[in-house]
Amino acid sequence: MENPLAGDLDYILEKTKGLWEEIRGKQVFITGGTGFFGCWLLESFAWANDFLGLGAKVLVLTRNLEAFKLKVPHLASHAAIKFHIGDVRDFKFPSGEFSHIIHAAGQASAELNEEEPLTMLDVIIEGTRHVLNFALSCGAKKILLTSSGAVYGMQPPEITHIPETYNGAPELIDQKSAYGEGKRLAELLCVIYAKQYGIEPKIARCFTFVGPYLPLNIHFAVGNFLQDALKGGPIIIRGDGTPYRSYMYAADLAIWLWAILFIGESCQPYNVGSDIEMTIAQVADIVANSFTPRPAIHISQPLDTKKRIERYVPSVEKAKQRLRLSQKILLPDAIKKTISFLHGKEKSKKDLEKA
Repeated sequence: MENPLAGDLDYILEKTKGLWEEIRGKQVFITGGTGFFGCWLLESFAWANDFLGLGAKVLVLTRNLEAFKLKVPHLASHAAIKFHIGDVRDFKFPSGEFSHIIHAAGQASAELNEEEPLTMLDVIIEGTRHVLNFALSCGAKKILLTSSGAVYGMQPPEITHIPETYNGAPELIDQKSAYGEGKRLAELLCVIYAKQYGIEPKIARCFTFVGPYLPLNIHFAVGNFLQDALKGGPIIIRGDGTPYRSYMYAADLAIWLWAILFIGESCQPYNVGSDIEMTIAQVADIVANSFTPRPAIHISQPLDTKKRIERYVPSVEKAKQRLRLSQKILLPDAIKKTISFLHGKEKSKKDLEKA
C-alpha cells in the first residue's frame, strides 16, 4: 500500500538530502518516538533510510508498543525501526553504540500539567537527565532536545514575535508553570552536560503545529476545530477568539528538527514554528472554509476589550539566517493535507471493518 504521506516525505527528503550521510550505518535512539513529533521523525527517517540506502537503524523508547502497532503498523514493522520498552525516567540502558539521540518524550498535556504537576516535572527533568546519562554511556555526541516556547512564560503583548534572546519566564507561583519550568531546567541540564562531558546538545523550542498524527481531542485548538468540523460542526471556540497563534505544518517541522540535530549549534536554542500570526478566530475560519458544506463557528465568550492581547508567536529569524530554514507549507494547505489524511484513515478503517 502506498504511504499516504508520500508527497510530504518526498518534500522532506528533498530539503534534507544532504544531511543524512552522518548517520549512514549508525544507530539513532529516540524517546517520544510514538507521539506526534515522533511519528513524523520516524516516517521521514524510514523514507530517507530506504531511498538513500543509509543502512541506519533507529531504536525507539516506548511504554506501549501494542498501541503504536495499531496506530502506525507500517512503521512498527519497518526493518530499520526497533523498540525498547521502558519509561523515560528509568529505562534500562540498551546495549550498543548510538551516534545520535532525539529526546522528544514528555507530554505537552494541559490536563497533566494542571492535575499532576509533580508528575509533569518528573517526566521532563528526570527523563532528560536519564537520557543525558544514557548519552554518556552509549557514546552519543549529538542530542536533540525538543523544548518548548513555554520557557518564555507569558508573551508580552508589545512583542509580536518572541525571539530566543527574550529572558522572560513562567510565573513561579502558578503550578501550571510546571511544564514551562521543566523545559527550562531540561535545557539547563543539556548545557551543564555539554560543558562537563563534551556532548553536543541541540535545543528546539517548539511552538504550535498541525498535520497528520496530531491528536484532535486534547487542548490543541486547531485539532479541536478539525474534530468539530469532521463531526459536521459547529466549530467551538472556547474563548473569545482573539489570542494570536501561528501554525507550522508537520513536514516543515520534521525538516527543521533534523536540520537542528545535524547542523544546529550546540547549546544554542532555536525557535521552531511559523511566524505568520493569526487569531484563533481566523484559524477556525480557515478550518471551516476547508469543508463543504461549511460548518458554523460558535464563539463561546464575548469580546473583552479590557483584556490584554494574548500571543504565542515565535520569531524564527535565527533558524532562517543561521540554518537557512523556511516554512513552505502555509496553514490553508496544511489544513487540507491534514483533512485528506484523516479522511483516508477513516476510509481504511471502514474497509477493514467490511473485510
